[in-house]
Amino acid sequence: MALALAIILFLTIALVIFSFGAAAYAPFSVLGSRLRALGWQKTELKEKPAFKDRLEQALDPLSKALPLSPSEVSRARKWLIQAGYREPRHLTIYVGARVLLGLLGILSVIAIKGDFDLLWMVGVGGFGFFIPRFILKRMIRNRQRRITLALPDALDLTVICVEVGLALDQALMRVGEDLRHAHPDLSDEFHLINLEMRAGKPRAEALRNLVDRTGVDDVRALVATLVQTDRFGTSVSQALRIHSDSLRTERRQRAEEQAAKTTIKMIVPLVLFVLPSIIFVTLGPAIIQLIRILAPGAGH
Repeated sequence: MALALAIILFLTIALVIFSFGAAAYAPFSVLGSRLRALGWQKTELKEKPAFKDRLEQALDPLSKALPLSPSEVSRARKWLIQAGYREPRHLTIYVGARVLLGLLGILSVIAIKGDFDLLWMVGVGGFGFFIPRFILKRMIRNRQRRITLALPDALDLTVICVEVGLALDQALMRVGEDLRHAHPDLSDEFHLINLEMRAGKPRAEALRNLVDRTGVDDVRALVATLVQTDRFGTSVSQALRIHSDSLRTERRQRAEEQAAKTTIKMIVPLVLFVLPSIIFVTLGPAIIQLIRILAPGAGH
């Protein structure tokens, strides 16, 4: 009898515990939702901010420490846009990096020399301050070179799209999609043109903004051609084909120019490195033989 009561008591307690746990962990349970609301369930851990967000937060006070005029801010923002960085936080990172590298240069001089040498502090600090600008200028030139090389291919695809019956806006959008993997820089610019025209900007203004964002002379000439074609109502496909041929001719002329400059550029390494080696190889044995003949004792 006692054994039966113990078994019944054990089963009752187990059933109560199982029922309570099932009610607490059920997805649509009222008891479970109340327990979670009271904080019985552990709250999820907050995700850590990304490295870019932490870098922006760290450099934001440094960027505000350097007072810049509106013209300098607009010029730096224009350079960042031409390099492909369009978000406002990129300006904060750029200015903060300049201030940070300048301070690191000054502190490194103090740590190495052990005293406040004004000349070295100004020189090293100024060098660190202008390093981000040099890097940004190089990034702008590389991006402009990539856009220049991609422009003739984009014009050929645009001519094909226009000849099959697409409008210029639709042709630019289709060309931007096709060039997304081969030429991502120019594809992004075409995508921005379509976004601006969808937002209500006139085509001429959107194309002029393309010139400001890239700073490429070939793009400026293309925009001038498209604006004049739109204004006078001439054939867009014919104008694009002629402009594409002229761009390819200019590319070939640039390659020939660089090839012609190669002979002049090779003079300095030839004179400094190749000619002395040739002189030593050709005249060295003769000089050694003359020394042995004219001064017999020098060879022993």
